[in-house]
Amino acid sequence: MKKIFLSVIAIAAISMTQSCHTDFERDAQDIAVTSGEANFSKYVALGNSLTSGYRDGALYSDGQNESYPSMIAQQMKLAGGGDFTQPMMPNNIGGFNNLPGFGGKFTLKLVDVIDGTTGTVISKELSPVQSAAAGALDKLTGTYQNLGVPGAKSFHLIAPGYGSMTGLQTGTANPYFVRFSSSSTTTVLADAVAQKPTFYSLWIGNNDVLFYAMAGASGINQTGNMDPKTYGMYDMSDPKVLAGSIQTILETMKTNGATKGVIANIPSVENIPFFTTIPTAPLSASVIGKNNQAAGESTIDALNAQLYGPVKQVLTALGQGDRINLLSKTAANPLLIKDETLTDLSAQITSILTPKVGAAQAYAIGKTFGQARQSKAGDLIPLSTKGVIGTAPNSTAYPYAVAPLNSYGITFPMEDAHILIPSEIEAIKSTTAAYNASIKSLASSYGLAFVDANAKMAELSSSSGLQFNGVRYTTKFITGGTFSLDGVHLTGRGYGMIANEFIKAINNKYNSNLPQVNANSYSGVTFP
Repeated sequence: MKKIFLSVIAIAAISMTQSCHTDFERDAQDIAVTSGEANFSKYVALGNSLTSGYRDGALYSDGQNESYPSMIAQQMKLAGGGDFTQPMMPNNIGGFNNLPGFGGKFTLKLVDVIDGTTGTVISKELSPVQSAAAGALDKLTGTYQNLGVPGAKSFHLIAPGYGSMTGLQTGTANPYFVRFSSSSTTTVLADAVAQKPTFYSLWIGNNDVLFYAMAGASGINQTGNMDPKTYGMYDMSDPKVLAGSIQTILETMKTNGATKGVIANIPSVENIPFFTTIPTAPLSASVIGKNNQAAGESTIDALNAQLYGPVKQVLTALGQGDRINLLSKTAANPLLIKDETLTDLSAQITSILTPKVGAAQAYAIGKTFGQARQSKAGDLIPLSTKGVIGTAPNSTAYPYAVAPLNSYGITFPMEDAHILIPSEIEAIKSTTAAYNASIKSLASSYGLAFVDANAKMAELSSSSGLQFNGVRYTTKFITGGTFSLDGVHLTGRGYGMIANEFIKAINNKYNSNLPQVNANSYSGVTFP
């Protein structure tokens, strides 16, 4: 089927006045481009998925061609910059097949499809049949200036063996770095230093907190643990570990002659659509009915009469009636979630209900609603939760999740992995603030240009967003133009705006005058 680019940004632009106002500086015209006090002849970029050009839930070639480092490198060429090569994926599908240690598959590209019945847009992962990623793990030769490694945390850039094929089976290596690492024992940093860079960019640390947040804070907050070798994928790094890792990178670069570069801080999770798209009250009466027909609870009235009403009555008697309210047939309803900070009332609920409904059912309701409440303002619901709403809980882990207590978010509480509650959000925010304080301090100590990516993302997430040459961008999922279908990584246009932030910081610090890129010329979200 022919791909048609639906420029929601262009549509938005048509409806606004033909103003030339922009929140970004314009490209220089008819001015000789100079490097100022910098030397761009050998530029390398270190980072994670954001640096690699990752988007739509995968790393694929078209996305790599629109990575922000490659955009910056193109502008650097106008001021004496050299070639900039990237470890290209072999196709536009992304991911890996038959990958050791990853269940045979690793992150396939998301696509948008149109539901033929409802006309709504559905984002879904390509199926394995569609993902003939032949050659994805073929070893690449040569040197690469884009050293962005999807999935990397701060300490991974200095970890020996992170590019070892055998390390994939033990979880100590990364398949993306395995593809282009110079040896099985090298580090990402060592491969950068070996190229004798004259200038570098570093944007790392997002994953140190992001993976923890994306997993609903179900990992471990490792504050106080200075040994990253004991960290799990979904753990949140101690701020001192991040600061120490970044300082090691900067000091190593300096020792090897790379004294000029640019470093960016970490955006808050509250400003990216992965955490802001699903409202805390996403359940319409039709959704509730559709997901409860199998349990014989197809109406709001039935659920209120047989479950919500009795549970609220019991909780009210226990002084906790505000945890649960009756469902509405006209307004959107909140999700049912588990809040581990609440007092567990399982035993009390079971005791009160046993004479009324019998021991077995009372036990099931007590276990289900002991720490349950409805979602509310202040909670954040990850985008990935959408696919879980209405599904059945694991019957082995929750043998008491029987009808009608067998519908996630509706009659059975969403678990920790599917929601962020205020206490978890506060821990994430304070850790991110600590990361950013260290990054800014290190940028100053090492005399590097500094990009406040956190502030820029906050501007984009405001109701007015930002404009570039008359086109308005926001962080709104799909239609905002900035973020791709995974809600975390940027579109080509989003990466163009980030490239401009780096360019502005470089020019300001080193008195260069690199022209900005035209963000509007890059790709946005495409539909089949």
